[in-house]
Amino acid sequence: MHVHILGICGTFMGSLALLAKQAGHHVSGSDANVYPPMSTQLEQSGIELIEGFDPQQLSPAPDLVIVGNAMSRGNPCVEYMLDNNLPYTSGPQWLGESILRDKHVLAVSGTHGKTTTSSMLTKILDFAGLQPGFLIGGIPQDFDVSARLSDSDYFVVEADEYDSAFFDKRSKFVHYFPNTLIINNLEFDHADIFDDLAAIQRQFHHLVRTVPSSGTVISPAGDHNVREVLDRGCWSRQERFGRCGDWRYALLSKDGSQFDVIQSDQAGHEISRGTVKWQQSGLHNVMNGLSAVIAASQVGVEVEESCMALSQFIGVKRRMEVIYQRSGITVYDDFAHHPTAIKTTLEGLRAKVGDETIIAIIEPRSATMRMGGHQDALCSSVGSADQVYWYQNSCIDWDVEALAKASAVPAEATDSIEKLLQLAVKSQQLNRHIVLMSNGGFEGFHGMLIAALAH
Repeated sequence: MHVHILGICGTFMGSLALLAKQAGHHVSGSDANVYPPMSTQLEQSGIELIEGFDPQQLSPAPDLVIVGNAMSRGNPCVEYMLDNNLPYTSGPQWLGESILRDKHVLAVSGTHGKTTTSSMLTKILDFAGLQPGFLIGGIPQDFDVSARLSDSDYFVVEADEYDSAFFDKRSKFVHYFPNTLIINNLEFDHADIFDDLAAIQRQFHHLVRTVPSSGTVISPAGDHNVREVLDRGCWSRQERFGRCGDWRYALLSKDGSQFDVIQSDQAGHEISRGTVKWQQSGLHNVMNGLSAVIAASQVGVEVEESCMALSQFIGVKRRMEVIYQRSGITVYDDFAHHPTAIKTTLEGLRAKVGDETIIAIIEPRSATMRMGGHQDALCSSVGSADQVYWYQNSCIDWDVEALAKASAVPAEATDSIEKLLQLAVKSQQLNRHIVLMSNGGFEGFHGMLIAALAH
């Protein structure tokens, strides 16, 4: 079967292409910009890539067109596809019907931590010998690919709440029908498609409705927004986790690099315990790891074995990934799509490095932040840094300078990449940690900074 994918270089659609190829299909695809790392991953898999959307790529007609959610009416390929009655579907629907239908699906959802938690869960199941298939919205460094098809009964999927396609405005995750569902947290985000938090909660409750009564919904005990969703109705087993409850963590180090996972029965008697000693930091990662342990327990993995797996977990590219380290300077690349993600990441780093200098360089690039959402939260998200530099890219139409002026820590804003580079390298502090925070390419700033520091 010839499958052609429109918008193939996005993380989700590129991962989908890998699964289709591994399933035995002839796969081709196109995108406006074909560039690494996804283009490299696809080409190495023997997938034909076409730059641009000339309708000639659809002649002769493929057996199926899979349409990415970045495609819209007016796109030449979309118009040709509709005018010529070509068979088409969305990426999430194809995934649900073609890959997930006969699997025990472990889905990881939430505003923050989906990619990291999915990677942790996949690591645990693989360590336990279950060899799961997976599709993750990033590249886990433990596997070096974003998707894998296997003969296993288990499949881990990052369950995104973003919409499915121009013809299907439901969240992607309603197509996955999970047996085990993690909802890690829930906040307002994606202001380009959701009007308010209630609209997001409605989609999450659609997801909860798809979990069978024999399945499990795993959620944090203290998240009010998640609790409101589940209070609307949940027909599956529930497992709650956090600082207290049936599943809880006990920190052995302040920075979260060591902690115990404790499972208790309803009477409060300890059932099992395991210890994680890993290279991650921050309470948010402790919570991510705890939810992954609970999910793995639903398919028979013992707590102690899960903790052993997490102790070997490397991490995910672009999630506090160290990209430069020399002469007392460490540079991290972090995805940072939301103020809460910025806050918890910087807090985790502060707990890890003590009084060493932290410099945060932030491009508020997500759709919600570009539109001016989260401004107050952004201002208070950087309290753990010693110095903050904000970058106002050309798509931001609100005053980032005002954000810098209102900051409780020293901060500057600029709309010049060159000026940003000068600010980044001017510090002479020893043992400084520079965190680059953007959910995009940051106009090549990562490479510029590493080259400047190397010289």
